[in-house]
Formats: sequence, structure tokens, C-alpha cells
Amino acid sequence: MNSIDDYKKRADELETKLSSDPTVFSDPSNVKKLSNELKTLKHRISLLDLHIDLKGKIERNRAALREETDSSLRELLKVEISEFEEKTKVIEKELEDMDNPDLQLDKSSCIVEIRAGTGGEEAALFASDLFKMYSAYIASKGWELALLSESFGSQGGMKEIIFEVNGEGVFGKLKNESGVHRVQRIPKTEAAGRIHTSAVSVVVLPQIDETEVEINPADIRVDVYRAGGPGGQGVNTTDSAVRLTHIPTNTVVTCQEGRSQIKNKEQAMGIMRSKLYELEREKKLNETGDIRKNAIKGGDRSDKIKTYNFPQSRLTDHRIKKSWFNLDQILAGDIDEILSEKIV
Repeated sequence: MNSIDDYKKRADELETKLSSDPTVFSDPSNVKKLSNELKTLKHRISLLDLHIDLKGKIERNRAALREETDSSLRELLKVEISEFEEKTKVIEKELEDMDNPDLQLDKSSCIVEIRAGTGGEEAALFASDLFKMYSAYIASKGWELALLSESFGSQGGMKEIIFEVNGEGVFGKLKNESGVHRVQRIPKTEAAGRIHTSAVSVVVLPQIDETEVEINPADIRVDVYRAGGPGGQGVNTTDSAVRLTHIPTNTVVTCQEGRSQIKNKEQAMGIMRSKLYELEREKKLNETGDIRKNAIKGGDRSDKIKTYNFPQSRLTDHRIKKSWFNLDQILAGDIDEILSEKIV
């Protein structure tokens, strides 16, 4: 661990660079990267300064306690020492959290992808139900939702929808939704009234800043095409949709929600950064054989994590073997209690 003097020296270097180094100004992404580093450093320095101050107060009070004979003053000194020690523990925990990349990631915004799986049109209809559920929950938390891409089925459901959620601590709250969500219900198109089982996959990715993942432009193939979908009001009259392919990993991202090809490309690059970050993260976890990797990743996406059983009005989380019997309220966005469950 570096000393506070080391951190202050680095902060001074960054302030000098950001105020007078012309080579820094010529690269906006570098300005952003250095500015973010400086902001984090200043916060760390303020915590360390406060920690040093509290430690000094504790030592002075302990020295005074050894000399003090008045019982009431001794009690007051003990109370102050206890309060200072509690504040010290809080600061130490925050400093520890600052060095934990997973906890820092939890504070970020995120990108959510919902895709219909087995079940055809019924799966697409349930994907739409899940999107409405998350949308209601996101609105209740005061977060911001921005559509990035959507593809519709023939019955009005969603074959795929990708959206961005912005807010403090969003990824940490939603990350465990990654996985297969299974639905058991009678489809609207089922005349015989038989219960069908369909599945929808959900992927939640942290939103990654461009300074954290560098992508070589030569590794990206860009294709533009005419956006599809209902309505559109001009969206599907120009070649505004963008498809990006990261050639080394064959990762494909599409974005067609806006009318601007430039804007769609920017949003697609944001999704690509998140996907490549996650690929690298999973690779490192697999290499180290980390037994916590499923918890860190939010669960194995190949396994079903939840079942929504309509006849029983039941939602079951298979990872913690717990059920709730208020499916109507859950699908209306009342999921805060469920998302707060610890997944191990």
C-alpha cells in the first residue's frame, strides 16, 4: 500500500499535467482518464487525512485518560475514544472497498440484454413482460433507462431488447438477474389450455468507460443497414442501424434505436466495451479457478435461475431455493426485496 505522501505526489503530477501539458489536451480520452484518476486520488487522500487525524485524537485522549482522575471526565474521554474508533473503522472499510474492483464495478451503471429463447412467440411475449417489469422497477428507483436496440415478434412480443440503465449502484443491484428465466403458463394462442414452458435469457453487463477498455479500430468491422421494427417515424427509412463485429473474438453488437448512425455507433461501441470487458473478466476467473466466479459473474447464464409459474402465482429463485407467491406484483415491478437476496 502506498503512503499518503505517494498519493499526494501523484495527485500533484496529475494536476500539473491537466493544467499545463499540451500532449494531454490533444487526447480527450486521456484527459477523461487522468481526471477520473485525480478525482479518485483526492477522495482517497481526504480519507487518509481524516484517518490520521482520528488516530491522533485517539492517542491524545488515551494519554489524557491515563492522567485524568475525575470520573466524569474519564467517562467523557472513553466515549470520545469509542466514537473516534468507530469512525476510523468506517474509513478503513471504505479504503478497503476502493481497492476491491468488484465492489467498484457494482457502483457502475449497466447494460441489460433480454432475448427470447425456447418457446417461440410465447418466449417473445414473456421477454416483453420482463422488460415491463424491469422498466417499472427502474422508474421506482429513479434511475434512467435508455433503449439501445429492440426486435419484435409477430404477436407483439420482443425477440430481443437491449437497454442501458444509468444510476448509482445499478450494476450491483441488477447483476444477479443474468441467467435463464423460465415461464410456465397457458399461452394466449393455446386453444386447449395447456401449460407451456418457455425461456428467456437475461444478461446484465457493467457499463465500462472508454478509458478502461481500449479497442483497436482495426479489429472492428462496421456494417450499416436500414432499421426495422413497428412504427419508427423515420428510424427505418435510412441506413441508421449499426452492426459492429469485433473480429478477434467474433463478438457482434447491433444498435438501431435512434435515427442517427453516429449515435447508434457510439452506443454500440459502449455495449462492445462491456462485452469485451466481461469476456476478459471471465477468462481471468477461469484461469485462476476462482470458486467464487459464478457469484461474481452473477450466475452461470446457461442454467435457469428463476421460474415464473402463473397457475400458482409463484416466482422461484432456484439458486437460493426460495419462492414468492405474488407474481402479479412482481411483474408490476415490485422486485426490490427479491433483488436484495444474497446469491452465494
